[in-house]
Amino acid sequence: MTRTHNIRPRRPLLAGTTAVAAMAVTAGLVAATAEPAKAAAGPKLSLIAATTSITLTSWKEEPGVYLDLGTYLTAEGTPLELKVTRKSYKDPVTITQTVYEGGKAKAKVLPKGTVKDFSGLRDFAKITVTDKAGKKVLSRSEDFCPNNASGRVRPDAPATSKYPESCPTNPFTLGSVWGVEKGWAANTYAGSYTEPVMLAAGTYTAKVGVAKKYRDLFGIANKPATIKVTVQERSYEDEQSATGPASRSSASGEHAGHGAAHQAPTAHTGHGSGHAPTPAQAAAPVTSGAGPSYNVGHGPLKAAPPALPWALKKQQAARSMRVGDTGGQTDGSRKAPALQPLSKRPAGKPSVPDVPKPDLRSLPAYGIVVSDGEKDIPGKDYLAFSANVWNAGPAQLVVDGFRSPGKAKMDAYQYFYDAKGKQVGYTPTGTMEWDPRPGHMHWHFTDFASYRLLKANKKEAVRSGKEAFCLANTDAIDYTVKNANWHPFNTDLSTACGAENSISVREVLDVGSGDTYSQDLPGQSFDITDVPNGTYYIQVLANPEKRLKETSVDNNSALRKIVLGGKPGKRTVTVPAHDLVNEN
Repeated sequence: MTRTHNIRPRRPLLAGTTAVAAMAVTAGLVAATAEPAKAAAGPKLSLIAATTSITLTSWKEEPGVYLDLGTYLTAEGTPLELKVTRKSYKDPVTITQTVYEGGKAKAKVLPKGTVKDFSGLRDFAKITVTDKAGKKVLSRSEDFCPNNASGRVRPDAPATSKYPESCPTNPFTLGSVWGVEKGWAANTYAGSYTEPVMLAAGTYTAKVGVAKKYRDLFGIANKPATIKVTVQERSYEDEQSATGPASRSSASGEHAGHGAAHQAPTAHTGHGSGHAPTPAQAAAPVTSGAGPSYNVGHGPLKAAPPALPWALKKQQAARSMRVGDTGGQTDGSRKAPALQPLSKRPAGKPSVPDVPKPDLRSLPAYGIVVSDGEKDIPGKDYLAFSANVWNAGPAQLVVDGFRSPGKAKMDAYQYFYDAKGKQVGYTPTGTMEWDPRPGHMHWHFTDFASYRLLKANKKEAVRSGKEAFCLANTDAIDYTVKNANWHPFNTDLSTACGAENSISVREVLDVGSGDTYSQDLPGQSFDITDVPNGTYYIQVLANPEKRLKETSVDNNSALRKIVLGGKPGKRTVTVPAHDLVNEN
């Protein structure tokens, strides 16, 4: 098993004031709602800059400057809330805004073409950079994820934001919720969704504004932010030779705000107790899901890294930067704590009560390539792919494993809860096994999913040996379904799946989230060395032995068509679009 880990956008703690613009919804751009009697009120949105001057670093080892200029979109009056959905993969992505009329929330459909995918508002920010002589040296647009790094702008704002903390990158996402909480601000920096720019060392003036179509759509005043930018060139080697290893740590720490997109943090650092919520157990009411936490948001695709808090940058000259949460700051590397299993294995008669249950659904395979299995294996060709099984709800999938002393495996149990969160039943559901291989080192729940390569006639050609998994909420698949939890726990393998000496573990797949695995190692990927060229289907099958109790098992299978070609040692794969989804 290889699971990919990427860090998604997060929240710098922001100290500042808002420059609030008057709301002026342009009638012709916004589609009318079902009851257009009187205008519904949306939020008052403003673009602000956290600082009037900023220093950016261009590293000799990785030339280019990331334009994290510290500009934020603030929301006042009401939150900015957007729901982005598609009915099926045959339908385009659409977007609605939640507005308020007489204190009641209403959905206002925004114009067709406002969004094309789930990554954010395209070309939202307009950036121009001029040099000391006033000559324009750069002009570019950047996308904006409203769930990006955010923080409060006034002390009486809600203590936490109810909105998710990233915009999905899974090509088969079905529904997402974007939002800027009332009294909060979201960073407009696009992270690794954009490219660094080449700016020589020196001073510049940057102007950041909002594209006209979004100003008209959301009533944002045309008041670009102006920031003095100083670009300094530095070298890891020079830093280390000048002041020793500690400075190298500082240099790498500063760059971690951008490099996180390329390499996940290796250490699990302490949580700031002033900001970490009290962990809720999976027995929370199914109407709310597990209690709020901070979702790292690991996914199969490269996502925007956390924007480093601007206030934190000013402290870097005085001390060595430590990636992680400490009192009064959070840098985006937070990992959710593991959910705790019950103190002892269940006793009494097993039962499957008539209460809400999870609904496991498979997504079509994606990221499909021919590889050598990450090793130079002469004469071998493997078909690698990513696969996701998600939970459409309305209840969490909760599985506990209990180990008998001296036993190599744990006994697994599925739990059931009523609407008030009270456990009302359980049933045995197989086993959990410890995987000691490098890159694994955690407990796997057996028979969660299976993968098959099917011939054109849907008969099995090859089966993957991968059927045991550690469950983690790696991807936000549809946060618009009933009881979707926008802040799931156990989003990372290092805390969700236990240690070799664990006596018990709890693995949870939350409502609205899915679990992605990349099948790219021999034994997991398909050995196609002796498979003839032609048309095939990759089948992703959830709950293959039907041991888990679900709302429905009729949607557990998903197929993705592929065409194999080429010659031994140089096999090729062509992946046609799946309806409107074409990630290649």
